Amino acid sequence: MAATRTQREIRQRAPVWLVVLLLTNLGIMAVGARDEASKQRMFRVWIQAIASPVQNIFAKAGGAGSGLISQIVNFRKTAVENEELKLKLARTEVALQNARQSTAENERLQSLLSLKEQTGYDQVAARVIARDPSVWFNTVTIDRGSSAGVALNMPVVTAGGIVGRVIALSPWTAQVMMITDEKAAAGAIVGQLGGSGALGSIGGSGESGLIEMRYVSGLQRVEVGDYILTTGQDNIYPPGLRVGEVVQVKHGTATQSHKIFIRPGAKLDQLEEVAVLLYHPPQRPAPEQTLPNVDKKKQ
Repeated sequence: MAATRTQREIRQRAPVWLVVLLLTNLGIMAVGARDEASKQRMFRVWIQAIASPVQNIFAKAGGAGSGLISQIVNFRKTAVENEELKLKLARTEVALQNARQSTAENERLQSLLSLKEQTGYDQVAARVIARDPSVWFNTVTIDRGSSAGVALNMPVVTAGGIVGRVIALSPWTAQVMMITDEKAAAGAIVGQLGGSGALGSIGGSGESGLIEMRYVSGLQRVEVGDYILTTGQDNIYPPGLRVGEVVQVKHGTATQSHKIFIRPGAKLDQLEEVAVLLYHPPQRPAPEQTLPNVDKKKQ
């Protein structure tokens, strides 16, 4: 019974063993087979054919990853370089601005120095250190005072024209009322001294930045563009200083004076350096206290 069972099992398993042997033989033949043209083993060719799509996927993924990392590094490097360039540009702009300011300041100081030759008066150069914020007053403070020889009512000027006069003093500072203040006043003439009869008085007009000239006879010729000079009759400003230029005229008549508006020659809204003229007006003779034709011995 045992022998019969064994033979039966062998007959049942024989087909399986036959298939296994055939597959094994096929595998051995496949491994050993070679391509006639390239002499390569066919098994290796098949493996490479199966593996190549997977290799391509991994290769592309690796290339994309390395490219992304490279781009991130480049972006970071570019951002750093941009920041450095911005800082360098900012430093260059600051240096250029400082150079321009120094050049402009030197030009202003040179123009102030030339005022002595133009006016013939000694002067004290000063810098504007404060402005009165009130809308009712038009004043500035300068960094020179009585210790530098500055006195009350001394004229303050720039190369462009008059600024105003000193109205308050300390040893180290002075307050200047600008000519555009409504309380300011000075004698002036339209055109050249000695060549014009258009005399009048200038002062603040109440209009921002302009000077008004009053009391000029309506019979005198006055036109836009005429220049205005000081006459010295106010005992504050010496004669011949530039005031500004006529920008508007409301013509008068034989019985009514002109109404003249002047743009100051000095840039009053941009004052930085000014000059105080050490000007002392000539003393006027004292008026006689006695009546004419009266014998002084009888008094």
